[in-house]
Amino acid sequence: MTTAPTRTRRTSDDLIQAEAPVLAHNYHPLPVVIARAEGVWVEDVEGRRYLDMLAGYSALNFGHRHPALIEAAHRQLDQLTLTSRAFHHNRLAAFAEDLAELTGQDMVLPMNTGAEAVESGIKVARKWAYDVKGVPADRATVVVASGNFHGRTTTIISFSDDEEARAGFGPYTPGFRTVPYNDLAALEAAIDDTTAAVLIEPIQGEAGVLIPDDGYLAGVRELTTRTGCLFIADEIQSGLGRTGTTLAVDHENVVPDVVLLGKALGGGIVPVSAVAARRDVMSVLGPGQHGSTFGGNPLAAAVGSAVVDLLATGEFQSRAAELGKVLHAGLADLLGHGVTDFRTRGLWAGVDIDPALGTGRTISEHLMDQGILVKDTHGSTIRLAPPLTITEDELTTALATLKRVLHKLS
Repeated sequence: MTTAPTRTRRTSDDLIQAEAPVLAHNYHPLPVVIARAEGVWVEDVEGRRYLDMLAGYSALNFGHRHPALIEAAHRQLDQLTLTSRAFHHNRLAAFAEDLAELTGQDMVLPMNTGAEAVESGIKVARKWAYDVKGVPADRATVVVASGNFHGRTTTIISFSDDEEARAGFGPYTPGFRTVPYNDLAALEAAIDDTTAAVLIEPIQGEAGVLIPDDGYLAGVRELTTRTGCLFIADEIQSGLGRTGTTLAVDHENVVPDVVLLGKALGGGIVPVSAVAARRDVMSVLGPGQHGSTFGGNPLAAAVGSAVVDLLATGEFQSRAAELGKVLHAGLADLLGHGVTDFRTRGLWAGVDIDPALGTGRTISEHLMDQGILVKDTHGSTIRLAPPLTITEDELTTALATLKRVLHKLS
């Protein structure tokens, strides 16, 4: 009788080295190899525990392996996982209906990733411009904001001003006009008879959690209505409870014509995204004009429905709003003590660290060594976006650790 060969336990360093020759180098992750997770805590292959203060860029709003979401996925795995949209399945209508109600829209186009939702929203807006607004063929334009991050597909990087994401991937897709973020006068000047839509993030996440002035979103709504174009809100990072409301636009009681969703919609289990829109906008699509093999699959619909059910209670929005006050107060205490500026909305923060103390990457590495996982963005800015299930004690522990790291570097 032969025995199975003993498998040598591989360390974090071993696994990181193993990735180098076989994995595309399109990310620069922190040197931690996560093997298990539960709630707001993750554990690496050596058994070290870390408090996750990034939550998968808001894909894990409900924490790792939320019981209700895991149960919904397991139940669906035992029944049906994929049909493609060549056939109907029994989970899709309920998912679309519930998501439309949650977002205040009429119809839903299910997709997979956030970038797919953005691409789909652009296609719907252009089709609406030709079929409904009467823009001449191939002349439709979309106005976007500088500093935007909507994804990294070829069309999306065509209107990005992030050269790291853009350079070397041309030729670029035409049809976009860029104006400064948070500038209504510039936005109005850019809109003309060819404008299909204005596409903005209500809060710019990748740019450092930039929050516009009060009244900006309401101004975008008024302006797009007055000039006869669509308002598309990219809520892929900011939506689904993150900012203390279901959508970030809810802070100004604004209802866009089109809402783009992703990340948290999949509960950290499967990729799920969606375009939610008014009926007269979404109805421009006909069979064969857009699609996705996996978009709206039974497993995605089951998990997405469970996510909507969690949000329908309002519990997570309230948690984000209340704990957001703790986050804001804790960061305010660090102003002048290693923090030069910060911005918060709910449980989401962009924190500008004094460059003399190090880059955002450096700060993130120091926090990792102390058991806190965050991620840097441009320059010396780090982002904090913990799961909405975090407790006040866990949040204050993270803030105290940040304070300790900054003091040590000072």
